[in-house]
Amino acid sequence: MSAEPARATLIDGKAFSVDLVDRVAAAAARLEASQGVKPGLAVVIVGEDPASQIYVRNKGETTLRAGMRSDTHRLDETTTQDELLALIARLNADAGIHGVLVQLPLPKHIDSSVVLDAIDPDKDVDGFHVVNAGRLAVGLPGLVPCTPLGSLMLLKDQLGDLTGLNAVIVGRSNIVGKPMAQLLLGESCTVTIAHSRTRDLPALCRTADILVAAVGRPEMIKGDWIKPGATVIDVGINRVPSADPVKAAEGKTRVVGDVAFKEAVEIAGRITPVPGGVGPMTIACLLANTYSAACRSIGVEPEPLDA
Repeated sequence: MSAEPARATLIDGKAFSVDLVDRVAAAAARLEASQGVKPGLAVVIVGEDPASQIYVRNKGETTLRAGMRSDTHRLDETTTQDELLALIARLNADAGIHGVLVQLPLPKHIDSSVVLDAIDPDKDVDGFHVVNAGRLAVGLPGLVPCTPLGSLMLLKDQLGDLTGLNAVIVGRSNIVGKPMAQLLLGESCTVTIAHSRTRDLPALCRTADILVAAVGRPEMIKGDWIKPGATVIDVGINRVPSADPVKAAEGKTRVVGDVAFKEAVEIAGRITPVPGGVGPMTIACLLANTYSAACRSIGVEPEPLDA
């Protein structure tokens, strides 16, 4: 009687993120005790977008749980761009605030790029500022976008030394794809960025020891695109109709990743589920960045948090 085929190990991002928040809290407490500096995060939200309200509330609660200062600035939908920029300037100048985050999306009358560029790069805990992108590209200390940072932490936790592994990243955004590539290069991986114009994408994906899916298309990457035993990091969060026809008819939805999970789990060696994989790491890494920014603001090297 033949044995059942092995299924991939699920990478539990939720459990890892809880542990990471605990490590950040301990490091932040030591910083406050030794240096008198309490890391502070300011989150700015403009308007009443329901999803954004939930994200902002979760960020505030987790920040307080980590023993950090948490300031939330809720602005009316009619807030002008100049008013928002004036608030950012005040937060940039506030020595008690080490991280500034502006929740996206912003109302249509506000230029997001102008707003994000106005944040002090040393307080840009989202890691989106062009200065931080440059620091990452040349290997200087800086603030790294939270999703790629969390993905790297999960990879190192699962695989240890990543030296020499082939990594394929599907997606070339400034938020995930490009910074993920830089981080993996920093770990001495051989890195390929794939995208919509890539020729024979399935064949390229099959070369990957590490496959990062960050393209924003539900279940695009099929099981037979995956090298047997590969580690798959699925960054996608896509809402699609419920698998139950009755619920779908009622407008109910479910969340899926960019990888066809049921197929991939039979081929991969390790894989992040959606939900419960990369997603929970985002807020934890936001706090890690805030802690790091607080340390650097007084010339102290941050403690390692990824182990």
